[in-house]
Amino acid sequence: MTWWSKVMGGGVLLGSVFIVGTNGGWAQGPASQSIPGSAAGVLQSAQTINGADTAWVLVSSALVLAMIIPGLALFYGGQVRSKNVLGTMMQSFAILCLVSLLWVLVGYSLAFGPDHSGVIGGLDWMALEGVGLSPHPTYGPTIPHQAFMIFQMMFAAITPALITGAFAERMKFSALVMFSGLWSLAVYCPIVHWLWGGGWLARVGALDFAGGAVVHISSGISALVCVMVLGARRGYGTDYMAPHNLPMVLLGTGLLWLGWFGFNAGSALGANETAVAAFVATQAAAVTGAVAWMTMEWTHRGAPTVLGIASGAVAGLAMVTPGAGYISIFSAVLVGLIAGASSYWTIIKKGKFGYDDSLDVVGIHGVAGVLGMLLTGLLASKAVNASGANGLMFGNAVFFGAQIVAVLGVCMFAAVSTWVILKLVDRLVGLRVSAEEEAMGLDLSQHNEKAYS
Repeated sequence: MTWWSKVMGGGVLLGSVFIVGTNGGWAQGPASQSIPGSAAGVLQSAQTINGADTAWVLVSSALVLAMIIPGLALFYGGQVRSKNVLGTMMQSFAILCLVSLLWVLVGYSLAFGPDHSGVIGGLDWMALEGVGLSPHPTYGPTIPHQAFMIFQMMFAAITPALITGAFAERMKFSALVMFSGLWSLAVYCPIVHWLWGGGWLARVGALDFAGGAVVHISSGISALVCVMVLGARRGYGTDYMAPHNLPMVLLGTGLLWLGWFGFNAGSALGANETAVAAFVATQAAAVTGAVAWMTMEWTHRGAPTVLGIASGAVAGLAMVTPGAGYISIFSAVLVGLIAGASSYWTIIKKGKFGYDDSLDVVGIHGVAGVLGMLLTGLLASKAVNASGANGLMFGNAVFFGAQIVAVLGVCMFAAVSTWVILKLVDRLVGLRVSAEEEAMGLDLSQHNEKAYS
């Protein structure tokens, strides 16, 4: 490893009957469409801090943190071979720390700072200058501005961590650190600003309640570019590469599921009706996704598996994310059904496309993000959330078109930007471990440690 590598490594089917389940039981008051969820409950004319709203956002922040450490770390760590478990878990931990620091220094300002031509936030809030304990009129008028900032920090941290599952078992740790930092600032922050910070996609009318495009499309498309640039693992298709610890995978899934309630319901930015709607939709989609995947696998392969039912639940959780606060319970069930089926078949067919997506980030998060945004454009209803929009099923073709624009815009930007960053990192420190290091495993070659004696 070169001195530069060391420096960088250390520093930086229930069918269409479910479409129309839209009673007006969750109608909301007006709220800005440029913030996550586009509904922070009923806005008050006087911007005063509400204790219940603040408590819910802080608890939700902690829940999303638990999605990363230990949730995602366990979920990914259990799926790799035993010689790579520590290295894989270390990636989630390191990204959480690095991106959190970057978020405080400059990331939050780029994502949510004063708008510049609908493209990026300014540097007015660098090092959280001006981000205090008083409410912000746009980013949560009933919670301290810093509460909103810390909630969004967790989203910023988990998104690049999701990408690591695609290139598991073969990237240098120094490259991982450099890539994650650059990707967070150059890819994630602009996309956040476009949809949640008053940028051009928000002005077009696109809605993303809790991160279908911001988190899942950006990570899924970037993951696809990563596996194409890095290439397959040595021995892929011939060596035995099954998960080494399925109980760890199931434990990680449970923690992801638990944290997802903070991820989705927390995006209402308050203890209000929208949070309840998102909470219920999240559960409905998760269980349906799990059952759909299990049923298809059972039928197709003759046996339901632990990895399969866990993956189905995660697919359902991911696909409902963009519409969680905008769709009815029955629509959420339909979303879960589509999530389990579409992600299962995408993963089954990936061998024909010749890419080695180690832990199926593309098949789950990429597919779920794209279809989730489109289904939101189809199934959203103002009867559920008056601050949202009616989807195509309720006569609003313009909104559906805006969702298509958001999907295409985020996909293209994430793909091109990720490719550029990977080429830069490869030139500076190299992307892949050597053949000998890969055979040895990331635990020993990158960290000089072993998970098991």
